[in-house]
Amino acid sequence: MKFDNPEDIIQFTPLWEGERFANGRPKVPEDVLRRMRKITVEEAWGPLWHRGYTFQFEGEFKIIHPDQIMVGRAVTAVMVPKRPDLHESLLDYGHRQEGRKGFFNQWVIDSLVEDDVVVVDMFDKVQLGTYVGGNLSTAISTRTKRGGAVIWGGIRDNQQISEIDNINVYYRGSDPTAIADVTMVGMNVPTRIGKAICLPGDIVLGTPAGVIFIPPHLAELTVVQAEKSQVRDIFGFIRLKEGVYSTAQIDAAWNSDLYRDFVDWFDSDEAASGYRHLSWEKELEEARKLHGSGPGGDVRL
Repeated sequence: MKFDNPEDIIQFTPLWEGERFANGRPKVPEDVLRRMRKITVEEAWGPLWHRGYTFQFEGEFKIIHPDQIMVGRAVTAVMVPKRPDLHESLLDYGHRQEGRKGFFNQWVIDSLVEDDVVVVDMFDKVQLGTYVGGNLSTAISTRTKRGGAVIWGGIRDNQQISEIDNINVYYRGSDPTAIADVTMVGMNVPTRIGKAICLPGDIVLGTPAGVIFIPPHLAELTVVQAEKSQVRDIFGFIRLKEGVYSTAQIDAAWNSDLYRDFVDWFDSDEAASGYRHLSWEKELEEARKLHGSGPGGDVRL
C-alpha cells in the first residue's frame, strides 16, 4: 500500500471535474469556501440528503471554540489499534520508502496546506488516543491559516489549544496521555467519523451543531441553494412586515407574479446586494410552467 496515493484519491472522487492538488485531492475554489462560512448545517444538509447523501453529519463532539465556524478541505486519516507486525511494517515503509518523519499523526499534519482540515478516525480512543496537543495544533494553525481538525478520538493540552484562535478542533474527549498503541492504515482514504463518512477533498463545515462533510462536486450547488434560501427569507420578512403577502403565500410555492416581485426587489434593494451573483432564471421559468400567476406546487430547490 501507499500513503496519500494520487491514483486512489482520483478513483475515490470521480465526480469532481475541477482543479486538483498534486496528490489528486479535489481543490474546491476559495470563493466557495468563503461563501460556505455563511451557511448553516441545516442549509447544507438539505441538498445532500435529497441527493442520497444521508450519512454526512455527525454532532457528537466537544468543540474547542463552540461559537466559531470552521470550513476547509478534508485531509483524512484512519487509525487502528496497534498490532506489532503491521505497525512496524507501515511505520518503516513510510520512513524508508516515502521519506516521512516522526509518527503517523505528524505525517498527516506535515502535508497540510492553507484551508485544510484534518479529519481522523481514531476509533473513539481518548486515553493514549490524543491525536494532537499544543505543538501539533500550532502546526495546524500555521499551515492551514483558518482550518482545524475533526478527531473521532482524543486531544491533549486543551488549555494551549484553546488559545489558538484561528483554527477550531472537534474532538471526542481529552486526556493528558500522549498518543500511543495506534497505527495509521490509510491517509487520504474514505474515513468514518461516527455516523458519517468523509472523503479526501470533502468540504468540512463545522458549526456549534456539529460537522457536515460536503462532497466537492456538490459544494457550489450547496452554497448556491443556501444563499437562495437566505435571500428569499430576507425578502419574505420584509414583505410580511409590509403586509404585502400572508405567511401562507410566503411559505408556499411562489407563483410567477410573486417571483417577479422578488426579482425586482432583488435587483434594486440594498439588502440583496451581497447575493447578486445569483441567477433566478430557472426558478422563474419553473414557476411559469407549473402554475403561471396562480397558486400551485412548490418550486423551491
